[in-house]
Amino acid sequence: MKRIASVDLNADVGEGCGADEELVPLVSSVNISCGAHAGDLATMRRALELALRSGAAIGAHPGFADREHFGRREIPVSAREAAALVVAQAQALRRVAGGFGARVGHVKLHGALYTMVSRDGALSRAVVAALVEDGAQSGEPWELFAMAGSALASVGREAGLRVLGEAFADRSYMRDGSLAPRSEPGGVIGDADAAARQALRIARDGLAPTIDGGEIPVNAQTICIHGDGPGAAVLARRIRHELAAAGIAVGR
Repeated sequence: MKRIASVDLNADVGEGCGADEELVPLVSSVNISCGAHAGDLATMRRALELALRSGAAIGAHPGFADREHFGRREIPVSAREAAALVVAQAQALRRVAGGFGARVGHVKLHGALYTMVSRDGALSRAVVAALVEDGAQSGEPWELFAMAGSALASVGREAGLRVLGEAFADRSYMRDGSLAPRSEPGGVIGDADAAARQALRIARDGLAPTIDGGEIPVNAQTICIHGDGPGAAVLARRIRHELAAAGIAVGR
């Protein structure tokens, strides 16, 4: 059993789902929607204000501009196009954050874009190269939140980015380490107690249960809570309680 003192808890926010006020103070990192799959300038500004108030690390959450499907529909995209949309949205959030004197330090992709880039080497290499170049030009290197064990995480580390491997409290895993489809029964974990147990298992033991009753190794430094769920704040509190009982703090 591995022993850790703390783990990062992150949430996707600024998506106009109504839970941000309660949720942001409960996590240590936030991924703010950049106005493509969801959100707008007003929600970006509000999420930034909440993050600054609570001290959460701020990141950009770029996705496909497909509001009808909340960015969760896979759309054919070239490597160059994927890189361009990621950097453009991350830069957009940085511009808004500049008005608050806030630092946007990391990028975490959203939805279908996250899934596609995580598994596709060509997309991963293009996105990482674009983030490395943008960081060099701006003088503010990007950190990357990437699915633990994914092609994107490996490519990012090879390119010299600081990468936090990400796992999920509220999603079920397949045996190959991918997330079970949301459309599959049990693909989304709606029970707060079950999700909290999964978060603890990942943080403390480096293992995640699979949807078929097995378990897989997951080397994660950050654990995600989806902010669009109706019980996101309840889930965050339950996870924090479970982690604290095991002597694990929430923080970067």
